[in-house]
Amino acid sequence: MRDQTGDEEFTLLPDLAVRPLGGSVIWADDEFFAEKENLINPGPAVYQPSSFGHKGQIYDGWESRRHRGQPGDDSAIVRLGIPGVIRGLVVDTAWFTGNYPPAVSVSALELSGYPPATEIAERTDWVTLLDRAPVTGDSRNLFPVENEQRWTHVKLTMHPDGGVARLRVHGEARPDPELLGLGPLDLAALENGALVLDCSNRFYSAPNQLLYPGQARSMGEGWETARRRDEGNDWVRIRLAGPGLIRLAELDTSYFLGNSPGSARLTGRTSDGTEVELLPRTALQPDTRHRFPIAPIAASVEEVRLDIYPDGGLARLRLYGEFGA
Repeated sequence: MRDQTGDEEFTLLPDLAVRPLGGSVIWADDEFFAEKENLINPGPAVYQPSSFGHKGQIYDGWESRRHRGQPGDDSAIVRLGIPGVIRGLVVDTAWFTGNYPPAVSVSALELSGYPPATEIAERTDWVTLLDRAPVTGDSRNLFPVENEQRWTHVKLTMHPDGGVARLRVHGEARPDPELLGLGPLDLAALENGALVLDCSNRFYSAPNQLLYPGQARSMGEGWETARRRDEGNDWVRIRLAGPGLIRLAELDTSYFLGNSPGSARLTGRTSDGTEVELLPRTALQPDTRHRFPIAPIAASVEEVRLDIYPDGGLARLRLYGEFGA
């Protein structure tokens, strides 16, 4: 496999879209032959000759069907795991030889909050980072980008169809300024002394995995409950590393696609047993690292209860703040 076009120096920068950093392929208009999620998997694409499934040769990448009588292009949208300034793109067509797209383009958006994927796909204000450019099959096609804006989402478009193994989005992180300085310590981390005290259900996996260090690498590394068949909801109680003032909450549903909770709520308990609301019931999106500022409260809390509605799974829970009396 060969490198085609561009300057490779930008590839030394982090890949802002890669899966281990929380990137997610949230939408594609077609993924008939190979799943869109493969685009941001870590590591190079692999290939096993003559490995056929019901839809043909199995590819480690994203591949759409051949267009027949319907003109147009195929697109996939990636939500960056770390928003930032993009310095270069790698469109890797490894192992795609007779089925790679003749050309690609890439555009970007900066969005706040967590809008649904279908809403993002319908937007018309995408900004072009890479105009329609030819690509070569079975190659790493490199494209430097000159743009100083912060981005949260990118859209890869194939002209007109075909397959791409990996999309790498190299750049420099630019965090949301509204979230800076809200708390230097994760009060819910196992490594800091936090512990799950109880939970409503642990059918698929242990709730303590919510508090593990690092990011989950699969759905099995989070907490997942059985499907509820009543009117209740699932929950977990956590003893914090110590009484503290929580400033920022992260609810991570990474890898939970068809089984993420519809919404969640956080409440705290002070040392005298008083219950305080930290995060009101808030809608969640699948496969997303949600970060929510927590309104200041006068008293510190020593326990937190996470309610999910009605059931499902989360990869991680982070509660950033500082110890307080």
